[in-house]
Amino acid sequence: MKQSKSSPQDPLHAQRIEDYAMIGDCETAALVGRNGSIDWLCWPSFSANACFAALLGTKEHGYWKISPAGEIEKTSRRYLPDSLVVETTFTTDSGTVLLLDFMPPRGENSDIVRILRCVHGKVDMRMDLSIRFDYGRTIPWVTHTPEGLRAIAGPDLIVLRTPVRLKGEDMTTVAEFTLHAGEELPFTLTYGSAIGKDANTPVKDPRPIRAAHELEATLAFWREWNQRNIYKGKHQAAVCRSLMTLKALTYQPSGGIVAAPTTSLPEQIGGKRNWDYRFCWLRDTSFTLLTLLTAGYEEEAVAWRRWLLRAIAGAPNQIQTIYGICGERQLTEWTADWLPGYENSKPVNIGNAASGQFQLDVFGEVASALAQTPEADKDIRVSASSVQGQLIDHLCKVWNQPDDGIWETRGGRKHFTHSKVMAWVALDRAIKHYEKFDGGGDVENWRKNRDLIHKEVCAKGFSKKLNSFTQSYGSKELDASCLRIGLVGFLPMDDPRIVGTIDAIGKRLTKNGFIERYDTKSSPDGLPPGEGTFLACSFWMVICLWLIGRHAEAEDLFERLLALSNDVGLLSEEWDTKNKRMVGNFPQALSHITLAHAAFAMSGHWKPELGEQVAKRKGFFRR
Repeated sequence: MKQSKSSPQDPLHAQRIEDYAMIGDCETAALVGRNGSIDWLCWPSFSANACFAALLGTKEHGYWKISPAGEIEKTSRRYLPDSLVVETTFTTDSGTVLLLDFMPPRGENSDIVRILRCVHGKVDMRMDLSIRFDYGRTIPWVTHTPEGLRAIAGPDLIVLRTPVRLKGEDMTTVAEFTLHAGEELPFTLTYGSAIGKDANTPVKDPRPIRAAHELEATLAFWREWNQRNIYKGKHQAAVCRSLMTLKALTYQPSGGIVAAPTTSLPEQIGGKRNWDYRFCWLRDTSFTLLTLLTAGYEEEAVAWRRWLLRAIAGAPNQIQTIYGICGERQLTEWTADWLPGYENSKPVNIGNAASGQFQLDVFGEVASALAQTPEADKDIRVSASSVQGQLIDHLCKVWNQPDDGIWETRGGRKHFTHSKVMAWVALDRAIKHYEKFDGGGDVENWRKNRDLIHKEVCAKGFSKKLNSFTQSYGSKELDASCLRIGLVGFLPMDDPRIVGTIDAIGKRLTKNGFIERYDTKSSPDGLPPGEGTFLACSFWMVICLWLIGRHAEAEDLFERLLALSNDVGLLSEEWDTKNKRMVGNFPQALSHITLAHAAFAMSGHWKPELGEQVAKRKGFFRR
């Protein structure tokens, strides 16, 4: 079967970001649209090259669509209860058909399973499959098989199995067929290696799977996992969906959790703030552990912590902000210039140069994460203490230097207030951890530096004129990261300086009801100004408002944030308040982590302390 070449005149293919749902097998994930088209998939892992990249270009960059051939009167969809199985219902004038999309938990190979069921009448259907390896650039060699087709390019092999007759059309693979009431048709797409044991050994296709059996197994997997969730609060449905999203973004072999399964979904449509989020941020470690432990997922928390220890092993001055899914350090940033970008938002970046930045705040996040080690995990605690001691000794030497900050700005280093606060957190947690478990370390020097940082931040990071902590020392700019100052225990939540900061950010950084990270116009960051409102910042505001007793305001903001979720409960990184649509990579782990954190705080299950807040253990939430 022939496959077509890309044409610059081809219309862009992608739908709005909120029109996608995610399916995954805990090693990679795909985005399937409301129209039945899978437009993004990196195989066989999150950080591998995409074989469906139409999300960032045209249909010629790879997609797999199954939908009614004629006019569709209505489309609805949902996740089947407590699962990552997407059910899309297409209603036409002649009948109704269901499309079930899912990825079974990884077995020998990675699979996408699509099952069609006609519930009444009859519906003419069409399937279009365009496989393009290397982010839409490489056209594979496609051949017929008795069960369907196989596509090969370099080391990559994909096999489609279906009882439907396939044909080649304009260098894509298509199928046209009719479903009658009560009929069901399966499609399975499986990834394998095109490399044999040696050069003279024929490559075998991946083993076939039974679609119906895999559906039941996948539902059982997710429902069993959900039963381990011990949170029983008001917003249980939203929290459960957020936790499942976090689980789906976990790379099971290593325990690493990616920030999102996508790259270069823009923070502003047509803008240049387009980054690759298919990696693991140290910054997210303490957020993630807090969420997992509070919900009762200790196994996942321990796996994440083991990933952390492996990733940061070595000299403390070599610690990075971002690592690969297995702890890789080389994340070279380059541009896929053959892709036009999502709605013509260029560049399309692969890799992330922020891995080479100096960000002080990650020391605080790592220290917080290591301090949240369950006491039963002695093997981790001993290793964690050793690593932590080395990191803290190094931090004492570098905390007074400017850094690139939490937002990974590219406009030069500054003495960011949030970064200094997190350096204080690192020292504070390390001191408490050593006092509790080990009694070692240069604790006297750590206390000295902790007190110096606290004094300096209060003197240089707070503006009496603005009655707020500011983005950096001596700055007149505000930054939503300063909402975390009270949350990490640097000052009590009822301290006038914390309340003043909450009020100032609420007044000056609120855009159409939601919180901006900072003003990209008045606070240059090395890039053209303009982006959506960062959803995690608004969830931080919810927590702050709740903890200072302004419950009605917190509940109102939380409900408005929940309303931004799409029809299957997923959130992107940012919200475009002008055009009222999602922007940024999707789904975004940090958005869902902070959603859960806010729900925990509003339910009374989390409160900041002067020191590390360790989530309550199993049974705390049962009523």
